[in-house]
Amino acid sequence: MRISGGAAKGRKVGVKKVFVQKGEGDKLRPTSAKVRQAIFNIIGDRIIDSAFLDLYAGTGAVGIEALSRGAGRVVFIETNSIRVGSIKEFAGRFGFKDRSVIVKDNAANFIKKAGYIFDIIFVDPPYASGELDAILPLIDEKSILRDNGIVIAEHSCKKAPPFTSPLDKGGTKGVGSLKLIKNYKYGDTALSLYRKEKT
Repeated sequence: MRISGGAAKGRKVGVKKVFVQKGEGDKLRPTSAKVRQAIFNIIGDRIIDSAFLDLYAGTGAVGIEALSRGAGRVVFIETNSIRVGSIKEFAGRFGFKDRSVIVKDNAANFIKKAGYIFDIIFVDPPYASGELDAILPLIDEKSILRDNGIVIAEHSCKKAPPFTSPLDKGGTKGVGSLKLIKNYKYGDTALSLYRKEKT
């Protein structure tokens, strides 16, 4: 995979081989170049100097690209130790070490004890895991997103965007302070954009 924009444009990022422990049930599904490009088109100039959270970081390609495009700080959350090491390697190689925080943990545990507030959160759990429906309310509950901050959730296009049923009297789609703004489709992949309303 190659970074598609910014200071590290054209440079390769990824893991050559990922060893999966028996019973881990873990499969690496990197975000495609087309979808990554779409993510940063959606974000636009918001990326500059932003605090960016890459949950379920995998190869780290999305977070590395955020750094390449000018994010002030990126926090990567990944459970696989080999991938954590790979992200550290690429962040250092590309000169992004000082703006990177790489944490070996699962998404829910990190959110509960984060100690950070973010401008942009990218959420990309395994499609079949069902974790997205639990993670979005947790993001809202723990207030780790600034007012007017955004969450971009990647999921299968076969699944409706999480929380598309009216949850309040006004019929607004979303969960808590996170309001569903738009849904985008790219082949088998969908991106759902949420914005945190001021509370």
